[in-house]
Amino acid sequence: MNPIAFSINGFDVRWYGVIIGTGVIMALILGNINCKARNYNFDNVMDVFLISFPFAVIGARAYYVFFEFDQYKNNIINMFNIRQGGLAIHGGILFGLTTAFIYTRYKKINFLELADIAAPSIVLGQAIGRWGNFFNGEAHGGMVSYEFIKHFPLFIQKGMYIDGSYYHPTFLYESIWNLCVCLILVYLLRRVLKNGTVILAYVGLYSLGRFFIEGLRTDSLMFYGIRMAQLVSIGGMVFSIIFLLLIYRKCYLKKLI
Repeated sequence: MNPIAFSINGFDVRWYGVIIGTGVIMALILGNINCKARNYNFDNVMDVFLISFPFAVIGARAYYVFFEFDQYKNNIINMFNIRQGGLAIHGGILFGLTTAFIYTRYKKINFLELADIAAPSIVLGQAIGRWGNFFNGEAHGGMVSYEFIKHFPLFIQKGMYIDGSYYHPTFLYESIWNLCVCLILVYLLRRVLKNGTVILAYVGLYSLGRFFIEGLRTDSLMFYGIRMAQLVSIGGMVFSIIFLLLIYRKCYLKKLI
């Protein structure tokens, strides 16, 4: 696939950036819809987004560079070049949510309520953003036969034909999984649930899908022979389950009292 969308006066605009931008716009549109459904002030969401998003990008890049430092130690300036990819979503989520938490505490905004509304938008942005990996020819899995890949649309087949071999379109698997998670979260958001339910469901469900999909990938960030994304995913699932149990156990005890 050609990673260049178009050029302006010799400056190449890559599909990766176009798709990331599209994901952000669609995420904000969904956020506005969800705010109206919950009768929540969308201005709060925008304020937090404008503060958190730059830190999320910085965190996503810093996380990636940390584990791939050997690629950059002799060319430090290239650490700041994200036009060809190299953004790790776990770093983005960590930095973005941490920034949002600090800001909401400062502004005396209920973090969990806002995070619940933002969760479907976050995973929708991820679902769209994965297509940027497709155009960059990255985030794919191991080699597969033509008998396997022929069941996919022709443009997927062509995009996954790299250096004479076909590869698992893991970007597609994760994109589809994330879209399914988004629909589940939108459904949960429409129900009367305790604050924190939707964002914790996002953490758990995304981690579940990522754990299995990561096992197919060939470009995983590694830590002493362990795939970091799988390790973080296990942590995410455990975190989600524990805190969901705590939230609803507390609610159950209040009813008994």
